[in-house]
Amino acid sequence: MPVVRDLRVLLRLRDFRNLLAVRLLSQAADGVYQVALATYVVFSPEKQTSPAAIASAMAVLLLPYSVIGPFAGVLLDRWRRRQVFLYGNLLRAFLACITAVLIVAHVPDWLFYASALSVTAVNRFVLAGLAASLPRVVGADQLVTANALSPTAGTLAAVAGGGLAFLVRLLASGSNALVVLLGACLYLCAALVSLRLAIGLLGPDHSAGQAHPSVAQGIALTVRGMTEGLRHLASRRRAARALTAMTMMRFCYGALFVMLLMLCRYAWSDSEAEGLALLGIAVGTSGAGFFAAAVVTPWLVGRLGTLGWITACAAGSAVLVPALGLFFAPGPMLVAAFVLGLATQGAKISTDTELQSRVDDDYRGRVFSVYDVLFNVAFVGAAAVAALMLPADGRSVVLLACVSVLYALTAALLGRRSRCFT
Repeated sequence: MPVVRDLRVLLRLRDFRNLLAVRLLSQAADGVYQVALATYVVFSPEKQTSPAAIASAMAVLLLPYSVIGPFAGVLLDRWRRRQVFLYGNLLRAFLACITAVLIVAHVPDWLFYASALSVTAVNRFVLAGLAASLPRVVGADQLVTANALSPTAGTLAAVAGGGLAFLVRLLASGSNALVVLLGACLYLCAALVSLRLAIGLLGPDHSAGQAHPSVAQGIALTVRGMTEGLRHLASRRRAARALTAMTMMRFCYGALFVMLLMLCRYAWSDSEAEGLALLGIAVGTSGAGFFAAAVVTPWLVGRLGTLGWITACAAGSAVLVPALGLFFAPGPMLVAAFVLGLATQGAKISTDTELQSRVDDDYRGRVFSVYDVLFNVAFVGAAAVAALMLPADGRSVVLLACVSVLYALTAALLGRRSRCFT
């Protein structure tokens, strides 16, 4: 198969393998850490979770990225990206240990959220740096395949990390603190693996000899840098349209994710343990969809183009979401989880490729930080909308209909615009 042949070529590249290893370990740790947070906030026996509570938790953990994200981009375009991976993962390992201590101590929720936010905040620098670094270790003609393998493998690593967290929690009698410590160990491993990359390999080239900006300089650089980055993105119309479509699809995915959480918690189970097991199966099924997207996306992009494949992903989701979701039953929902995993990851691979191939290297850090901010704002916004629309058990025909219409609008608008580029 051509895909298998291309993957073999990529895996022969030593620097690509090392960068991929950093991603896999970092995102596996993210998966472990996120499952620990989810089980502590949503599935703890002492907590009565509602859609509004889930939305509030997501807002606390994700909305601050709207502030951190732009700073990440400006600084990533000045700092050595290898050093970001090294010190960022070391810092996350330390902060995760602090979170574990707070869980054991049963501190107030606000203090727990502050600690969790400190870990996930550093994540913005690491993930944006990984995306911006990929073109430095592969050729331009290998970007589509690299984007199919690297981010998707990272997502699968996060899913695997989540599965490992479920297993450890089961064996450790529900100890969320022990799960968080497992995440800390994986962050430490990611930091050590990053040492296999040369300091100057990942760029940016022009940062050599520049001093790190002060806080005041950083604020000024952020305002000016984000303006320049957005102006640069606006001049790349294909990339901007792909990013807009991906943001809309992320909103849809977020709304459906909150619905799935409530269905697993209340509609399909009689206990927290049973609900958590169902959620784990659904996440694993969605991860299988991510893997399928990695296999088929390079082939389909070669025939449909990046914008054409994103359009197909949105159109397919518009049809299949109501067809499968209206049953509100575990079986059809698991099929929907697989389909949405494939569609969302397929669209993301295409969007990553559009941005990496059409955005200049000097602006990639800022543009990918904008990308990251839009991802999180869309997800939190979707959670807020879902909180207003969902009943306690998660069954909402209106929400499914609205998501389906939004998918259809994304496909229609992107399909019409993409014809202008052909």
